Amino acid sequence: MALHLWDVYLSENQRVRIAEGMRLAGEPERARAVVGLCAGLHDIGKLSGFQFCSWHGSQYLSAELGGDRMKMSVERFGHDVAGLQSAKEVLAGLGFAADEDLRVAERLAEVIGGHHGRFHRVEDGIAPAFLGGAAWARQRVAHAAVVHESLGAPETPGVFKASAAVLVTGVVILADWLVSQEGYLRERQRGLEPVLADHFKRSQQDAPRLLAEAGLARVELQRKGFAEAYGIRGEPNPLQRSVMDELREAVGEGRRGGIFLVTAAPGDGKSETALEAERVLSEAFGTQGYAFMLPTMATSDQMHGRVAKALLRQSGEDAGLTLVHSMAWLNSAYADEDLDAQSVLTCDGNEVGEGSRRAEADMRPQRWLRGPKRPLLAQFAVGTIDQALMAVLPVRHNALRLLALSGKTFIVDEAHAYDPYMQVLLGRLLNWLGAYGVPVVLLSATLPASVSDRLIKEYLQGAGHKTRALSRRAFPAPYPGWLYVDGESGRATQISPARQQEQAHARSMKLGIVVEPVTHGSSDARARLAVIERLLKPVSEGEGGTALVVCNTVGDAQDTYLRLRERFDKRSHEQGGSVQLLHARFPGDVREARTREVIEGLGRTGPRPLRRIVVATQVVEQSLDLDADIVISDLAPLSLLLQRAGRCWRHENHWTRHGYPDGRGRPAWASGPRLVVLDPIADGGKTPQQWGEVYSEHLLVTTSRTLAGIKGGFISIPGDVQGLVEAVHGDNEDFDWNNPGSSEAKAWTAHQGKEMAERSMAGLLAVPRARSVSALHDLHDLPGEEDEWEVSTRLGADSVRLLCAYVQEDGQVTLDLEGEQLLPEAGSDGKMTVSSVREVMRRTIPVRADWLKEADPDSIAPPKSWMEHPMLADLRVLRQPVQGGSARAVKVGGRTLRLDKDCGLLRR
Repeated sequence: MALHLWDVYLSENQRVRIAEGMRLAGEPERARAVVGLCAGLHDIGKLSGFQFCSWHGSQYLSAELGGDRMKMSVERFGHDVAGLQSAKEVLAGLGFAADEDLRVAERLAEVIGGHHGRFHRVEDGIAPAFLGGAAWARQRVAHAAVVHESLGAPETPGVFKASAAVLVTGVVILADWLVSQEGYLRERQRGLEPVLADHFKRSQQDAPRLLAEAGLARVELQRKGFAEAYGIRGEPNPLQRSVMDELREAVGEGRRGGIFLVTAAPGDGKSETALEAERVLSEAFGTQGYAFMLPTMATSDQMHGRVAKALLRQSGEDAGLTLVHSMAWLNSAYADEDLDAQSVLTCDGNEVGEGSRRAEADMRPQRWLRGPKRPLLAQFAVGTIDQALMAVLPVRHNALRLLALSGKTFIVDEAHAYDPYMQVLLGRLLNWLGAYGVPVVLLSATLPASVSDRLIKEYLQGAGHKTRALSRRAFPAPYPGWLYVDGESGRATQISPARQQEQAHARSMKLGIVVEPVTHGSSDARARLAVIERLLKPVSEGEGGTALVVCNTVGDAQDTYLRLRERFDKRSHEQGGSVQLLHARFPGDVREARTREVIEGLGRTGPRPLRRIVVATQVVEQSLDLDADIVISDLAPLSLLLQRAGRCWRHENHWTRHGYPDGRGRPAWASGPRLVVLDPIADGGKTPQQWGEVYSEHLLVTTSRTLAGIKGGFISIPGDVQGLVEAVHGDNEDFDWNNPGSSEAKAWTAHQGKEMAERSMAGLLAVPRARSVSALHDLHDLPGEEDEWEVSTRLGADSVRLLCAYVQEDGQVTLDLEGEQLLPEAGSDGKMTVSSVREVMRRTIPVRADWLKEADPDSIAPPKSWMEHPMLADLRVLRQPVQGGSARAVKVGGRTLRLDKDCGLLRR
């Protein structure tokens, strides 16, 4: 299987990098044979005390081998560690014993020992008795000799660099999982070939089928023209045209990848620009497919749909396309039958007898087939950036993630949306991708120059450029436009001035900025809700139109929605009211449906509603393709305000050329795009207490001051954007040295301290840079940090998933308020059906774990029959009493929680 993966699954780029890492450039067949050798020897550690895990198997051992049973069974170790310890001796028997081969043999041993996703220290060792005596050693050499001979007796490579060994480990893990599916193993056991050569031949014949059934076969797209490929009317804009016409020349004869940064205002078609760039970059650098990473599940869900349509239009219906985030399997794109996977039998830790491993072993099939590890391996993957960042955290199977990403073009949308902690992790990932020559595309509307400069330099450092030389360079990006930096030469190329001017002119817009000083909790004319109500009267009482109200907290969004619903349309969202609510505290199925409704109502193609007011949180500020006649927003850091403003008159140019949906133009009151900022700081006010630590006080104060300084009440888009972003988010020393005790100085100090702490924490937690790894255990060098739940790609409060259930008056607990769906229970075999698990999980809501810390653990525990399920066992269940057909709030600590059908989860 590993040989087949080399032939058809690995991209040309990956094969070249592995061969170069073995100093076998130009000799791919030799490199292929070494990969096969690692795969063929991956379970050599099972020739050890592992054999005595099963009495039925071990009773047929010869007297000489079986005589060591007692001493070999005293202590148990993983067979992966046993393989690491015994591999050097085995390889010596194959002729890998010369002094110059020693380091290579040690690296091969590290790969063998890492095939279950975690690299171990050679010096940690195991009890020698576990490996057995001389007879066992001879048996290991005999097994290895047969594998070696079957591969044509490959010679040791001159070197084996760590970065290449990580990719080889990923190949071995994937090959192991593919051939270890229970159904396939039983099929082979029913007809074992008596001659080993025939067995090997049959295995080679089966490999293509197994790869295809896993959805990992490669598909060659039939590339279409721009409009046909993306279903867009009209011609590409100047930015997109420049990529199609100019990027290929900028890439030139590059051989080691490059990093491509696109900067443009929201709504400028950056996603399609990225996909056009991917065409050029993949062809130039030998990658297959792409990984499109976004900041949130909601934006990933939407982009998955757009990519799926683009692939279908280009004969990609058979291409592997996955949605990659922790709740992806709940998305309606996946059917229940897609999730009902057969077991993968890899003996992963089972022989050690550690109870803590059972949950992980039980989850392996789901994780491989539809969970957070296997989907990245598909030719095309769309998902949250977190799934990619796991590749540079010290977690199990990070090598598999690096394998998955290194064969594709890597696209990061909304590159500005990540905090300093995540930016460091992203930089570390770009460093590894630079070492692998992977083409990278970064997209952003509001990325500070200091951040883009750091990311580009991380990539180039991974590609081999010296830190000192890079420190003397800067990589300023044009706005709007693009910057391409070649990985090998470091040469920087920009969009041509003519095309940049065309793009700026084509998307030129005067955005009206209105700052409304507001107060929270008061009842006068400046009260926040009263101001919003006044601003929206033209929408609700006049000729209609569309408005987007963006709130900083879910609680503010719920209160705002209730006020506007009461004032303008007493019908609920579910009843088709003109006021809609969208936030992250709805059950998953409700949130998915509401997101779809909002996109349909405010999307490019329509139909446009006569009047619509959408009240939402930050979930709408990234990658959701919305167009409103006016945007009203709580004060937020300036880059985010510009993102929210990007939902105002977003499709005006397109509609001007091609006509408004249903012929319904803008209402007369909407004379131009307008962003209204509700500013509680203006006129000497303070940030509301309920905002907590949503945003940095320093950024809010600086944004408020910057908005107050805008002359004429207008921002020129795109001309003023980068300057405003730098004024608030750039590397400015905005400290008042003459008044260090002022509130603004204290806010600046707190902001700088927090950012420094986040960067330091990420730097300590992330794996080393690609060229700094000496031993592979450096990738798992934090004790205990073994799997995803032990580390985080984001800083902040821990979260749990909450299921809001209903206790009916007869005592039955149901999933629905009406009492028609009982909480599902495990069957007589102790298992839950996939459809039952989906039904439960789709109704869960992510909440902060500290909300429930004072709750009685038994009161929020899941049913006992769920405790053996790897997902359901971790849920918290809010059991809401039903009285008179209504659900009552449940007191948890000093607050109450209740799921409202229209407003989502209420916390009062």
